[in-house]
Amino acid sequence: MTKNNSRERVVSGMRPTGKLHLGHYHGVLKNWLTLQNQYDCFFFIADWHGLTTEYSSPQGIAGSRREILADWLAVGLDPKKATIFVQSDVKEHAELHLLLSMIVPVPWLERVPSYQEMQQELTTKDLSTYGFLGYPLLQTADIILYNANKVPVGVDQVPHIELSREIVRRFNSLYGPLFVEPKPLLTEAPKLLGMDRRKMSKSYDNCLTLSDSAATIEKKVLSAITDPDRKRREDPGNPDVCLIFDYHKLHSEKETIQKIDRECRSAAIGCVEDKKMMAATINKFLDPIRKKREEWLGQTDRMDELLGDGARRARAVAQEMMEKVRKAMKI
Repeated sequence: MTKNNSRERVVSGMRPTGKLHLGHYHGVLKNWLTLQNQYDCFFFIADWHGLTTEYSSPQGIAGSRREILADWLAVGLDPKKATIFVQSDVKEHAELHLLLSMIVPVPWLERVPSYQEMQQELTTKDLSTYGFLGYPLLQTADIILYNANKVPVGVDQVPHIELSREIVRRFNSLYGPLFVEPKPLLTEAPKLLGMDRRKMSKSYDNCLTLSDSAATIEKKVLSAITDPDRKRREDPGNPDVCLIFDYHKLHSEKETIQKIDRECRSAAIGCVEDKKMMAATINKFLDPIRKKREEWLGQTDRMDELLGDGARRARAVAQEMMEKVRKAMKI
């Protein structure tokens, strides 16, 4: 594959912790589909990052790597346009992480907002490990190993990129100007809640996955909590607080959105009818994705070949960078 080297480079990854859901599509993958046509993109399956919280049951990570790749390919990520690989297949990620750990003060890692937030959220897991504390450092290694110009993130992840920039400045001040400071590429990620109105998460079992069958999608959507104040069919509803209406905004035509908004407020449409309409719309969206996904899962050798090719391309860049790092550090 011939790349346009004049394009800026983007690096991003995703942890293989199970099948992807609609939140992943709208929050990450939809953006990646655009980026792969505009930048020199490196997209990786972050299996080592998966160990930061799943270290006690790592056997699920290997299986999830193929599932996540099938989802990526099914939605349209193109190995001819982007370098797609598995993090652990490029050992230079680990080497750079180790070298950076020698120069980064522990308080820099402790102040990352998500460090405390995830400890409070994942109370059933023992996260008092260096791997969990140091994951932003490994994340920095992932980014600067390829001298990424930009990293696609939401507003809540900007502190992670600022930490990476700070680490780059520290390295460059100690050993000379080697790394570029990555900049956040802010992306609009719609707030897509799960069927119980909580954050869409596999741990809450409230997701609509990209691989769910049509019957499963309908069953899940029919269980969704809509306007909590609408008790009876004849009561007028408020689409502004309705979970299903948020899905309409992402999947329905403009005329349909306006119609639902109007008829919900006047009680001309009930929640069950609205849910059935939404389930049909989502299934229409997912049908081609499910079909392509099954086709890819029937070509596992081809999938492995694609990852192997991506890893070779990524290693060529990573090895060249690590030679420069060792030379700069005189080791």
